[in-house]
Amino acid sequence: MFLTISTTGTPDRPATDLGFLLHKHPGRAQAFSTSHGTAHVLYPEATAERCTAALLLEVDPVALVRRSRGGRDQGRGPDTALAQYVNDRPYAASSLLAVALGGVFSSALAGRCAARPGLVATALPLRVEVPAVPARGGAGLVHRLFEPLGWAVTAEPVPLDERFPEWGDSRYVRLVLDGELRLADALRHLYVLLPVLDDAKHYWVSPDEVDKLLRVGEGWLPDHPEQRLIAHRYLSRRRSLTRVAEERLELARLAAADDAEAEELDNAVDEDTDTEERPVPLAVRRREAILAALRAAGASRVLDLGCGQGQLVQELLKDPRFTEVVGVDVSVRALALAARRLRLDRMGERQASRVRLVQGSLVYTDKRLAGYDAAVLSEVVEHVDPPRLPALEYAVFGAARPGTVLVTTPNAEYNVRWESLPAGHVRHGDHRFEWTRAEFRDWARAVAGRHGYAVAFTPVGPEDPEVGPPTQMAVFTAADGPAPDAASAPAHTAADRTAPATPDAQDIPVTPVAPEGTAPDAHPTTPGTPGTPGTAPTEKEEKAA
Repeated sequence: MFLTISTTGTPDRPATDLGFLLHKHPGRAQAFSTSHGTAHVLYPEATAERCTAALLLEVDPVALVRRSRGGRDQGRGPDTALAQYVNDRPYAASSLLAVALGGVFSSALAGRCAARPGLVATALPLRVEVPAVPARGGAGLVHRLFEPLGWAVTAEPVPLDERFPEWGDSRYVRLVLDGELRLADALRHLYVLLPVLDDAKHYWVSPDEVDKLLRVGEGWLPDHPEQRLIAHRYLSRRRSLTRVAEERLELARLAAADDAEAEELDNAVDEDTDTEERPVPLAVRRREAILAALRAAGASRVLDLGCGQGQLVQELLKDPRFTEVVGVDVSVRALALAARRLRLDRMGERQASRVRLVQGSLVYTDKRLAGYDAAVLSEVVEHVDPPRLPALEYAVFGAARPGTVLVTTPNAEYNVRWESLPAGHVRHGDHRFEWTRAEFRDWARAVAGRHGYAVAFTPVGPEDPEVGPPTQMAVFTAADGPAPDAASAPAHTAADRTAPATPDAQDIPVTPVAPEGTAPDAHPTTPGTPGTPGTAPTEKEEKAA
């Protein structure tokens, strides 16, 4: 796909000033890597009288389909569906071009020019040409979107086939915009309105897109007559996001009319007088305790065993000291949800190199898990039937043998503080047991003794003077040398069977092969032992704890 921006010069201001504003030298052709191909910037002409900058985006159709992650096309248009390797996406201006525009010309889009700061506020005679723009709504919609912004619009429909005029026009137009505007404003108009005309996006639209729309639409979107349509289409027709965007745009319009800041009008609630202390959820306290223990241990390569939907993996990736994070779970569905939470399909190359999600059962040894600084079993052991705990113990402490192992589990004694939990019941229907503090310490000390670890215990959450904390954590630290019983694996752990290697850091591999007669699931369905499933504590009760 192709876009050109041209301007003319005067004796006082040469046209080549366009190169300063775009931060791209007119004398060089430059290439920039994007998530779906390569963007090239070049200048077909660059004289004092006239200067034209061209953005050529080469899209890799195969990469586009692969990054759709198995057809999860929520927030995307029909043209990006799985298996459409031959389509208009490499040629028609769409969100792909808008993203490339924002990445390659980011400084110009933000209105920054260190070399010539005075140019930023100068309106220039601009001409923008895009040979193929998909216009869902026809040429009339193109005029309604761009003309209120000060552009003279030419939107020439492209016929389906010039040899057969009776077939009519396609949904594409050849777009030419002429006007005298600041370059930053012109780029912002294109950044928002090209995806709006296409009525599709190649990536998942999250709540962050509302902030992006308001930031790029500042100064022109609140008063645009087609504001509602623009917000609705830009946010991929997600009503909840559109409603939030419209409310904030209306507030911005009112603030501009009163020559005030939006925050001055939106002052119905005085945060300074809201002195109520909000309790921190137990899940957050647990993650904070785990992160503190990992930092204290100096770990940089971490395993999250039983990672579930990836909440802890997400927190670990926020800290650059954790250079490699591997999430392991037996559930393919949980791993798919974790991948969505982490936005693996949109993650940058450097960040993506730090994380892997792999499928595996924690009751079988797995060569992929050896050699890490630390492993975390957060609220995992209570989901395993007691007869299978020795297998999990050997797989983690004997075979993988990380330098530090963190284990958190509910404190059964604290259950009496949950008002909605009947006596004798466990907190979750899938819990096979819940340990008291003494039972957990006995198990942890026995494991540490068998495998050459030292162990310390830490409370997680507010500690009750009678029943202790809601969650208990054991911190295992390996002694130098191999584990005392590393030579003998329990027979039912299949010590010499390992899960297949993972071919891709973001792929979910197949389930490891299990020995005959056993199930490769760390959460078996056989009846549990101590405790009876009960009603989980409500969010209000957990926060109150």
